Amino acid sequence: MRRVFWAGFWTFLADQASKYLVVHLLNLRQLGEIDLVPPFLNLRMAWNYGINFGLFAQGTDLVRWVLIVLALLISGGVLWWVMRDRPGRAGQISAGLLIGGALGNVVDRLLYGAVADFLNMSCCGIANPFAFNIADVAIFAGALGLVLWGGAKKAA
Repeated sequence: MRRVFWAGFWTFLADQASKYLVVHLLNLRQLGEIDLVPPFLNLRMAWNYGINFGLFAQGTDLVRWVLIVLALLISGGVLWWVMRDRPGRAGQISAGLLIGGALGNVVDRLLYGAVADFLNMSCCGIANPFAFNIADVAIFAGALGLVLWGGAKKAA
């Protein structure tokens, strides 16, 4: 279970540090956008009051608290599952990524009332209107990893 903890810890730390950097130190909250490697990688400030792609983004306190509770329940459920089922190394790291990312977005909702999204990537003449953050990448990678490697470790 140490792998789950450390993967979650470093994911959470990287997510919160990156958000602090762009929101406060780079002042992306005021600037709105910074082009890093246009059009491939840009910083675009977006406050996500809902879930992926702004779904359920009515911006009410009820939605905010429901999403916080839901993220905590899912994180607890994943932790319970990996403690019971004991996946191998990749499954444990995947669980840590998912939990660390989910907790990073929970902290955003507690601090800001919304999730701070800022990474924007476009390519090949297609302008991507959406922004995401490190926690979103970790949640996606963790969920995919749990699908692929989330089963019990096989005895050799």
